[in-house]
Amino acid sequence: MSLRLARPAAVSFGLAAALVLAACANPADGGTTDVAASGDRSGKTIKINNSPDQKRVTTEKVGPIAAEVPAQVRRRGTLRIVGSAGSEPPLGFYATDDRTRIGVEIDLAHLVSNVLGLRPDYTAVSWENIFVGLDSGKYDAGFSNITDTEERKEKYDFAGYRKDNLAFEAKRGSGLKVRGYKDVAGKTVAVDTGTNQEKILLEWSRQAEKAGLKPVDIKYYKAQADTYLALESGRIDLFLGPNPTAAYHVASAGKTEIAGTQSGAGARLQGLIAATTKKDNGLVKPLADALDEIIENGTYAKVLKRWGLSDEAVEKSEINPPGLPKSNK
Repeated sequence: MSLRLARPAAVSFGLAAALVLAACANPADGGTTDVAASGDRSGKTIKINNSPDQKRVTTEKVGPIAAEVPAQVRRRGTLRIVGSAGSEPPLGFYATDDRTRIGVEIDLAHLVSNVLGLRPDYTAVSWENIFVGLDSGKYDAGFSNITDTEERKEKYDFAGYRKDNLAFEAKRGSGLKVRGYKDVAGKTVAVDTGTNQEKILLEWSRQAEKAGLKPVDIKYYKAQADTYLALESGRIDLFLGPNPTAAYHVASAGKTEIAGTQSGAGARLQGLIAATTKKDNGLVKPLADALDEIIENGTYAKVLKRWGLSDEAVEKSEINPPGLPKSNK
C-alpha cells in the first residue's frame, strides 16, 4: 500500500516508485528517518517520526456519520481494528520502544475512529489471523494494506482509501528490470503467502510456462528479515511486495534497488487499499463516509504527507470498487 480518483484504463509498468526515499538513518537506530516525499525532485527531505510519541493527527466526531454505525458497536464505544504484526515501514511497524505500533495504516484507522466517535482498539496479529478475526466478528475492520480483490469481496466489504502499488526489489547493482511475466520467468522470487502479490506472481508463472518459458521459482519466508537476507546474499533474485515498504527499505538499508513496479490489481486496473469488514455487517458505509470526511477536511492529506505517501492519495472512498480479478491475466 484512496482519494476517489477515476482509475486509468491501463496502468503503466515502470520504475517510478510511489515513494522516493532518501533515508539518513535506520528507523531502528533512532527517532526519525529522513524521507524525500514522492514526486519531490528538489532533494529536500521530511523526517518520519519513529518514536512512540507520535503526536498523531486527529479530527472531530461527525454526528450524522457516527449515527450510521451499527447500534451494538455504538454501545460498545470502540472500533476494534486489526492490522498485521509484521514490520513494514511506513505502513505498520514498531516504534523505537519495540512496543508501540505506528505507521500510515494506524494513523488512518485512528482518524476514522475519531469521525465515528469511537475509541480505536487496535490489535496486531499475523496476516492470516486478520481475516480469521474479521470472519468471526472479533474485529470490526482491517486497516493493514489490504487490497480490494474480487475473490475477497465474496466474504468482505471494502471502503477504499489508498492506491495499491507493488514493487520488485532486487540486490543493488543487479541490473534486473521487471516489466512483465517474461522478466521473471526462471527467476527465484520471494513473496508473502496469502497476498494479492502472490496471486499476481503465480499468474505470471503460469503465463511464462504457457509461453514455453521456465516457471517462476517462488520462495516463502516467515520473516521479512529472512527475505532480505536471502535477497542481499543472492539466494533469491527478487522480492515482490508493497511498493512503499520496498522503497523505504531501499533507502534505509542501501543494499537493494527497485527493479519494477506494478499495480496491485494487475496491468489494466489501478489497485486500491481498503478498510476491510465482514460482508453485510453494516460498517462499510460509515467507514467510507468517515474516510470521505477526512479526505475533505484535510487530515487525510496530512497523514499521507507525514509518511511520504502523498502520491497514493485518492479523491474519494469507493465502496467495493472493481478489484484484482479472480483470474489476473
